[in-house]
Amino acid sequence: MTEQPITNHDDFATAIARIKRESTRPIVLVGLMGVGKSTVGRRLASMLSRDFVDADDAIEEAAQRKISEIFDEFGEAYFRDGERRVIARLMEEHSGVIATGGGAFVDDDTRALILDKAIAVWIDCDIDTLVARTSRRNTRPLLRTGDPKEILTRLYNEREPFYSQAQIRVQSMDGPHSDVAHRIIEAIDQCM
Repeated sequence: MTEQPITNHDDFATAIARIKRESTRPIVLVGLMGVGKSTVGRRLASMLSRDFVDADDAIEEAAQRKISEIFDEFGEAYFRDGERRVIARLMEEHSGVIATGGGAFVDDDTRALILDKAIAVWIDCDIDTLVARTSRRNTRPLLRTGDPKEILTRLYNEREPFYSQAQIRVQSMDGPHSDVAHRIIEAIDQCM
């Protein structure tokens, strides 16, 4: 895991150029809700001159309803099945950056698909930061049923074995999301 972003502008530009030239696989961001997958994903895509897509937005567009409505009406298993199909389509259509929902990588078939066809990046984050970030919006179906810190801690403990299978892991902290994007670029470059 890389802790500090590349500080030398020339080294960073070289890393970006190498990734652009040598990698055509999509970069799929995984991790718990609130780690910054969408915000970091947009910045990362911009730095790499690639497209960005949020899988949750694509799911809502395909279903013509909000994710919370899908959960409420059909349940999580139904949602995960549709999520897998949308992520598969996005990876076929996009060579850029894809942000996934927090539970996507936990699904065995979705995880295998991502690991086979993309560069999976686990954005990790401490629980207190996640609680602060997720409390800003009431759009998280899994956090509506109890204490958010308790739920996020439980989800982290359950999902960590799955997230840890990603090829790359970076830490998201309270600093700028662009720092996380820098660390991702450096980690991808080191893996090439």
